[in-house]
Amino acid sequence: MIDETVAEIEAMQTHSSSVVAVKAANALRELADREYPTVSEYLRDLEHNSNALRRANPSHASLHTTQRDIVTAVDESNPDTVADAVAATEDAIDRVVDEVMTAKEDAAVAAAERFEDGDTILTHDYSSTLLEAIELAARDGVHLDVYVTEARPRYIGRKTVRTLAGIDRATPHLLTDAAAGHILDSCDRVVVGMTCIVDEQLYNRVGTLPIAATAGELEVPMTVVGSSTKIIDEGGFAFQNENRSATEVIREPTEGFEVVNPTYDATPLHLVDTVVTDEGVERP
Repeated sequence: MIDETVAEIEAMQTHSSSVVAVKAANALRELADREYPTVSEYLRDLEHNSNALRRANPSHASLHTTQRDIVTAVDESNPDTVADAVAATEDAIDRVVDEVMTAKEDAAVAAAERFEDGDTILTHDYSSTLLEAIELAARDGVHLDVYVTEARPRYIGRKTVRTLAGIDRATPHLLTDAAAGHILDSCDRVVVGMTCIVDEQLYNRVGTLPIAATAGELEVPMTVVGSSTKIIDEGGFAFQNENRSATEVIREPTEGFEVVNPTYDATPLHLVDTVVTDEGVERP
């Protein structure tokens, strides 16, 4: 199960970082079914498998923080037996999973409260937290016009717009990434999710930076929504971008030229007006 989870995360079959963090945490439950002669051997295997899960996607801050939280909690419990170590692991996993899901829900509630009836917003890529926020606002009677960029080259924005099509009071529109500037001056705000925030940089799906820069030029405020576990205030995590397959950009032979296909870009926080998390609203 752990190897399968590592492979799944590496293949980016799951796009939500909160889902990735929960899946990785639950994968560690497999250790309870293995035999260990000593506590030290169990702890070594826990550390080894946790490291493998973290390395599977070094761009997901929440994956990093939750895995480190689990390993640290088990170490600090000072287990006397393997059974004690397994119990401590189960407790840590339960706590981390609950914190991730609660933080996501609380961030969505906080974001929903900021929408006003009749707002026109533009979003990029796919954020399950933002979609939950829009759904919560709609349930409260808020009507929203939502412009969604395709998030090329993988077109994940299409998943967003299809989800929005099923939400009452949300009127979705799909546009290409390059057309964002055409519609931004008629938007009340840009609202996006986050992969993580590290060292005063917002890391999110590639294409976020040009949207943020254009929004700043047109004086359209930008809001970022996500769990506080995705914000790294201390050291220990270095964001690593990923260059994806050239075939996502072009399927024909690439003789004589190179295809550049990064997964994420970095947006300076001075281009962001507000960051909404489960801990409240902050102004960078």
